[in-house]
Amino acid sequence: MKKYNFNAGPSILPDVAIENAAKAIADFNGTGLSILSISHRTKEFEEVVESAKSLLRELLGIPDNYKIFFVGGGASTQFFHIPANFLAKKAGYVNTGVWTKKAIKEAKHYGEVEIVASSEDRNFTYIPKNFTIPTDIDYLYICTNNTIYGTEYKTDIDSPVPLIADMSSDILSRPVDVSKYALIYGGAQKNLAPAGVTFVIVRDDMLQRVVRDLPSMVNVNTHVDNNSMFNTPPVFPIYVMNETLKWLKSIGGVEEIYRRNLEKANLLYDEIDRNSLFRPTAVKEDRSLMNICFVMAEGKEDLAPEFLEFAKSRGMVGIKGHRLVGGFRASCYNACPKESVEALIACMREFESLKK
Repeated sequence: MKKYNFNAGPSILPDVAIENAAKAIADFNGTGLSILSISHRTKEFEEVVESAKSLLRELLGIPDNYKIFFVGGGASTQFFHIPANFLAKKAGYVNTGVWTKKAIKEAKHYGEVEIVASSEDRNFTYIPKNFTIPTDIDYLYICTNNTIYGTEYKTDIDSPVPLIADMSSDILSRPVDVSKYALIYGGAQKNLAPAGVTFVIVRDDMLQRVVRDLPSMVNVNTHVDNNSMFNTPPVFPIYVMNETLKWLKSIGGVEEIYRRNLEKANLLYDEIDRNSLFRPTAVKEDRSLMNICFVMAEGKEDLAPEFLEFAKSRGMVGIKGHRLVGGFRASCYNACPKESVEALIACMREFESLKK
């Protein structure tokens, strides 16, 4: 049976990236060595790192006054790296769900945290808007896409203070004006690579704003100055990231993938809105393109376990909603093909017909 991968992460990657990675495990670039055991200090791997940085800069339109580096530890490590480097007295956070709450908890170890806006009053089903950004904070922190609740920022915020964004789950899925951000980071296991590597894009002026003496691994300058090579980087995930970036460029870049993502999301949201058995969870204007969350319609809640098993029988993988919210979640990351979304829609329609 054909499988349709909607896992929230680690998630689906382009077939060509997986195929090339499999070849590199056997023989990396004709070296006679596996990518799994190649030295990160070799010229061949240094070229992979430079290629990944160059492609990321090209695809996102990253200005020259920004540095890019790759580091292990996952996005959760950045929850404390950010305030350790940049929180002198007080930082502002927009609370849009689990991941910002975790970041807020870590930031409180380093200084005062002001919740500038929050959507917790409605169970994180929307993105806060039209709030005032204080000018006395060291930075404003947001998470641009919320995997658990299925909400996403659709525009880049204009901020009078440095804007820092966790873009783990929607990086390269839509156009972004990088110049509006002081720092962008994310775990790569949604749209870029297997779990294990985190990308950081930081504006040059922030490198002079480190507010305290820090252990080497925590200081942002360590990784910039050492070109991601202060310690052994996540070699294999970086290799796959580079292959994924090459694939994205080959299909037309961010503009083309954004068109595809809009098409996929609109198809599935239209079916959720139409189907008598389901309803969306996020408000319409803030619905995520990446993580499409839905539940059974009112009065149909008892059908949820049955639909989940039915969907599994039709090859759907990973559509169970997060344990905190229940229901269902179809993660339609960049490499998720339109065919998978169409298969899920057909599954939902078939289930509806059986229950009429």
